[in-house]
Amino acid sequence: MSETSAEFGRRRFLLAATAVTVAGSLSVASPAGAVDAGRAATRAREVRRAGRPMLGSRPVGPFRVTPLLDASGPFFLDRQQAFPEATPQDWESARAVDPGAFGPGETWHLDFRCFAIRGPRDRLTLVDAGVGPADSPASGWAPVPGRLPAELDLAGIDPADVDTVVLTHLHEDHFGWSVAPDGTPMFPNARYVVQRREVAALTADEAAMTYVVDPLRATGQLDEADGAARLATVGRGAGGWIGVVPTPGHTPGHQSVVVDGGGRQLIVTGDVLVHAVQLVDPGVGYRFEADPEAARRSRQWLLAQARARGAVLATAHLTRPWIDVG
Repeated sequence: MSETSAEFGRRRFLLAATAVTVAGSLSVASPAGAVDAGRAATRAREVRRAGRPMLGSRPVGPFRVTPLLDASGPFFLDRQQAFPEATPQDWESARAVDPGAFGPGETWHLDFRCFAIRGPRDRLTLVDAGVGPADSPASGWAPVPGRLPAELDLAGIDPADVDTVVLTHLHEDHFGWSVAPDGTPMFPNARYVVQRREVAALTADEAAMTYVVDPLRATGQLDEADGAARLATVGRGAGGWIGVVPTPGHTPGHQSVVVDGGGRQLIVTGDVLVHAVQLVDPGVGYRFEADPEAARRSRQWLLAQARARGAVLATAHLTRPWIDVG
C-alpha cells in the first residue's frame, strides 16, 4: 500500500506545533493491598472532585491523559518470530528501553492499554477499548477478560460521560469493550471515530464488522473519518486540540491520536509501535502488519516527527505507558 503526498501533508499540518519537551515519566501507583476495589473507586472519585490528578496521568496543556491498563500477559509467539528482522543488538537496545517486556528465553510480555483524555468542562475522550469481556472476539488469543470497566471506575469515569471513543484500528484487542456482547454500546453517549479506509477494508463476516461496526451503525454512533481530523479544540490559536492522523500499514486505516496542549504534544501511537524493538529500530517489521512497507514508513515518519517536537508517546503494548523521545 502506498500513501500520497497529500496524506502526509495533512498529517504534518496536524502535528505542527512549537516543540516543548515533557521531561520524565510518572509511575503508575497501585492501591495498597488492604484497600478493596470499592474503597479504591470511592477514593478515585474523591480525588477527581478535589481537582487533584490521578497517579500516572500526564498533563498536556488543558488536557490530562490517563493510562488505563485493560490486560497484560505473554504473547503467543516468541519475540523473534513476531519480529523476524530484529538483530541481537536491536533486542539489547530494546531491553534497555522496556525491560518488562522480556520474559524467560524468547518469550515476550505485553500490556493492552487504553487512554482517557480529559479536557476542559470534563469533556472525555477514550482511545481504544481493550480486549473486552471473556467472550469477546479477542478471547482466542488475548488474556481476557479485560478490566477496563474497573479501570474507568478507579479513574472516576462513568461510561455515560465519555463523548468520543477513538479506535486506532479494528483489531480485536483494541475494540473489545466498544460494545457489550449483545451489541449495546458500552459508551452510550459517545461517537466512535474510526478511519473510513479501515471500515472499507473489512469483509461482511469479519468480527470487527459484525461485533462493532454494524451495531454502532445501527445506533448512529459510528463516525468514519476521512484522513486527518480535529476532534476537539480548546480556545483559539495555541489553546490546544485533539486530532487523529492516519498512520496506515499495521492495518489499512490505522490512525494515531495527537493531543496538543498549545505547544506540548502527546501522541497515542496505537500499534505503530508494538514492541520497544520498533522504537530503537523503526525499520523492524511486525509479523502481523497488513502492509509492512507502509507500516515502516508510518513508524519512521511518526517517530521522526515526535523527536523533532519533543513529544511524549503513549503506548498501547509496551509495559511502560510513556516514552519521552525528546
